[in-house]
Amino acid sequence: MLAACLTVCSPAVMTSCSSTNDVESPAKKNYFASWNECDALSALKLYVEEVTNPQSANFIKEEDRIATFDMDGTFVCELYPSYFEYNMLEYRVLDDPTYRDKAPEDVREAAQNIRDFVRNGKALPSGFDMIHAYAAAKAYAGMTLAEFDTYVKDYAAKPANGFTGMTYGEAIYQPMREVFEYLKDNGFTLYVVSGSDRFICRALVEPLGIAPNRVIGMDVKLASTKQGDTPGVNFTMGKEDYLIRTDELIIKNLKTNKVLQIAQEIGKVPVLSFGNSGGDQAMHNYCLSNSKYKSAAFMLVADDEERDHANREKALKLATQWKEAGYYVISMKDDFRTIYGSNVKKVDFVF
Repeated sequence: MLAACLTVCSPAVMTSCSSTNDVESPAKKNYFASWNECDALSALKLYVEEVTNPQSANFIKEEDRIATFDMDGTFVCELYPSYFEYNMLEYRVLDDPTYRDKAPEDVREAAQNIRDFVRNGKALPSGFDMIHAYAAAKAYAGMTLAEFDTYVKDYAAKPANGFTGMTYGEAIYQPMREVFEYLKDNGFTLYVVSGSDRFICRALVEPLGIAPNRVIGMDVKLASTKQGDTPGVNFTMGKEDYLIRTDELIIKNLKTNKVLQIAQEIGKVPVLSFGNSGGDQAMHNYCLSNSKYKSAAFMLVADDEERDHANREKALKLATQWKEAGYYVISMKDDFRTIYGSNVKKVDFVF
């Protein structure tokens, strides 16, 4: 584990290019305009500088520079006023005129649970992660992958509740965008490892330049349009067939399931891990167990009640817990100079 940094490193000063063909080196570029100077950022920069230095004993070759990121609450806003995929299911079942009259009773109940939680502060039922997962599998069953991608992007284009100047799809933490750019320019491969639906994640991260094959998430079974109940091993898909979503859940990608999916899909132990909740601890611990390379894990806490919708008391307790677990803590209040940009303002939720 990277030792805690006691000094604060100022961001490098950006130099102007002598021509449009010049490319600024990572060492000279100011990546972190949206950050305040802080221990977490200093630790990240010192780590990257060390493991990318061929002369360092902790040098990591480029193909092994794997960084995994949770999505909701780590770089995508989750408090408008709940997860993107929860909000979208609520809309699909209770408001979408093309589907609301077709929803099965259990799917309708799950959507109502979300609405009661969001609007009335009623606690979600125990085990709601799985309740939602099964309901969401049913709610989008029969959609082609292209239709579902369009549906997600159309919903993402709606104004983000609780903010002005931002859509759901634009609700990305600006400082974390800068971390993405910094790591990419230093030879890291970034993976999104989320509890949310894989195809929702793909649609949301597409503008960030994260390729679809770098996204791991909740999965439902897919099928060819003419396949019916025939197992895929006994069915040959035709040239005119296309893939649709089914109502069969394969995996909810949380906690240790994240580790299992990383092992199966990436095949390497990450060296950097970023998250924000207990659902990410297993992924962090897997990263920190890397026996080949030096590694580090970061937890972001939503402790800024002025610029975002947050529970500061809860966040501060989590910050203590994460530090004791050996993770670096990123404070949105103290470490982020801006969260979404100066044109975005927090406002009351409207229902």
